[in-house]
Amino acid sequence: MDKNLLLQLTEENRGSFEWMNESSYTLLPEGGIRIYAPAETDFFSNPDGTSKQESAPFLYLSVKGDFVMKAHVSPPFKNKWDAAVLMIREDSDRWAKLCFEGSDFGTQAIVSVVTDNGLSDDANGVNYHWPSVWLQIVRKGNLFGMHYGPDGKTWNMVRYFTLDVPETIQAGMEAQCPVGQGLDVDFMHFSMEHRTVDDVRAGV
Repeated sequence: MDKNLLLQLTEENRGSFEWMNESSYTLLPEGGIRIYAPAETDFFSNPDGTSKQESAPFLYLSVKGDFVMKAHVSPPFKNKWDAAVLMIREDSDRWAKLCFEGSDFGTQAIVSVVTDNGLSDDANGVNYHWPSVWLQIVRKGNLFGMHYGPDGKTWNMVRYFTLDVPETIQAGMEAQCPVGQGLDVDFMHFSMEHRTVDDVRAGV
């Protein structure tokens, strides 16, 4: 992996990104990354037990302990469920994602999914009408907070939950295109900080 991809991280926190479902990518001039989501790719385990997908490209770090992960994202919204995503993952049975997604109601929405014991839920949050948004996931022990905001500093809570995962998990960027023919998803900024927030709900 090109070391330029790590420029948003501090020298102290540098690690090696790894792929699950490797895809093509382009490094953006401003320091971000554009990830290609192939056709019909997603992470979702239908709560009715009828289907399971783990096919979307996921570019992640193995992260130990508490952290603050954030990204500035802009998906093109060509099809329903196209999304730029921050995801945390232990394995196929236990993971969660925060999405800026084209919903099946014709909106752009902040969407969250938590998967435990192999089944996902699916929660559409607020509709967000601007072309880009900041997403954040924080960890404090096995408590997690998901947030969105306009500037990477001001946060609105999407979800506050617990997930019984080990100290080291996968955390990073996912690009998805569940029903379309593929698309590029921009992550203009990505950062991972190894620190503990005071308030998981507030994200600070």
